[in-house]
Amino acid sequence: MGKIFDYDGVPVLHTTSGDLKGYFYDGVYIYKGIPYAYADRFQMPVPSKWDGVKDATNYGFVCPLQNQDTPNGELMVPHRYWPQDEHCQSLNIWTNKLDPEAKKPVLVWFHGGGYAAGSSIEQVAYDGVSIAKKGDSILVSVNHRLNILGYLDLSPFGEKYKNSANAGHADMVAALQWVHDNIALFGGDPENVTIFGQSGGGMKVTDLMQIPSADGLFQKGLVMSGVMEDDPLGAGEKDGTEIITAMMKALGFDDVAQLETVPYPQLAAAYAKVAPAIAQSGGYIGGGPKKGDYFYGNPFDAGFREHAHQIPMMIGTVYGEFATFAPAAYDKNKLTAEEILEILKKVYGDNAEKVLDAFKEAYPEKNGVDVLAIDRAMREPTVKLAKLFAKGGGKAYLYNFALEFPFQHGKPAWHCSDIPYFFGNADLVEICGIPDVSDKLESEIFGALLAFAKNGTPDHAGLPHWPEVEAEDADTMVFDRKTEVKHNYDDKVFAEINKVLKPWSFMDMMADNIQH
Repeated sequence: MGKIFDYDGVPVLHTTSGDLKGYFYDGVYIYKGIPYAYADRFQMPVPSKWDGVKDATNYGFVCPLQNQDTPNGELMVPHRYWPQDEHCQSLNIWTNKLDPEAKKPVLVWFHGGGYAAGSSIEQVAYDGVSIAKKGDSILVSVNHRLNILGYLDLSPFGEKYKNSANAGHADMVAALQWVHDNIALFGGDPENVTIFGQSGGGMKVTDLMQIPSADGLFQKGLVMSGVMEDDPLGAGEKDGTEIITAMMKALGFDDVAQLETVPYPQLAAAYAKVAPAIAQSGGYIGGGPKKGDYFYGNPFDAGFREHAHQIPMMIGTVYGEFATFAPAAYDKNKLTAEEILEILKKVYGDNAEKVLDAFKEAYPEKNGVDVLAIDRAMREPTVKLAKLFAKGGGKAYLYNFALEFPFQHGKPAWHCSDIPYFFGNADLVEICGIPDVSDKLESEIFGALLAFAKNGTPDHAGLPHWPEVEAEDADTMVFDRKTEVKHNYDDKVFAEINKVLKPWSFMDMMADNIQH
């Protein structure tokens, strides 16, 4: 017989929140939409409680978006869309064994979408079956409050709003606490929890390392394409007075408490109406966690907390990130060397030859025109952050996902293109169907994730030895058709490019064709 389903035979679990009933399919126990907390708007979360047996066979609501998603780029980043509600604090669990003594590694996934969008099930590749079944580990994925529901600073208007700008992060801490208190029922080890996330989810991983109330709730962190040095959402010494006052005026309110009950679409519309002008004038409009007693701050500004250095970190990027979402401008395979140089001169001017020479030294197997697609948003800041972490005594393992896909004349890896390989789900994403490449690459990357979750180092038999980053030197595991460790390998490329082009800014990614 093929895949087996069972519901009636799956035992009821007695969690700290209440009794819970999931289902079994194809060797995996699956629990969807588990409420881990509840919160009134702008308030800190409180642990969830329910009576009776909670049916965990449906995903929970996802956080409302300020702007409606539009189907786009589905071949490159296949998405799933789901009903929305601001009471969205739920998590999902995949495990292959309900044994409190099993003590399996636990991986907790925080989704991308910045701090404004996304969900725990947004991408097809987020499915946890492979991690549970092939990886003999447990996956937990988390929904939490986003955008103005999770990161709007009302603190100037009363003590009750003290942490409204960090409510979304407080949800994540509450989820980790629920996991710590209950994951043994699902076969997991509460003392061996790895948090990981991509893009905004990667930023959340670093942020959680900077939140004292999360200490002890996770032991390792994986940051995927989640480091940017410029911080346009940072408040500095500013607070939410201007943006909240403007929103109240737009809504015709005279009491800040009215913001707690106005329907979300009206709240979001008021924010959208007034925020651009405030941001344009240099004002603070929220949108991310706010430095203070709750959150220690961005490590580039505040440094890493001492506790953070106890948490091994795997950290990396993909080759192109945002630079490769647009369709290819050339069929690069038909370009001559002379044509490539002429194309590069239009961007790098008289420095084009030096840029090309440095690029070919770093990536001898790639087409020279691909230097135009090299990531300038995250690679350099990620290396810098890893070195900063190492300087303080932390263990960091650096990677770059550099695969070229058989799409649009050989498209270099884009933002999110590595996710299917980390989840062991390349077979769920059509564009990853690359014979003699994807299976091997998935084994290398998925194996590294599992080894890191189990042991705190990504070394495994299918890879060359993976050295730690040092304070002044960076070895990078370059995942490609031929995966290998390279030492400070692309420093010269960026040095030559930066002689010509202005530094990359967060605002450079504000384009309609960028998925989460």
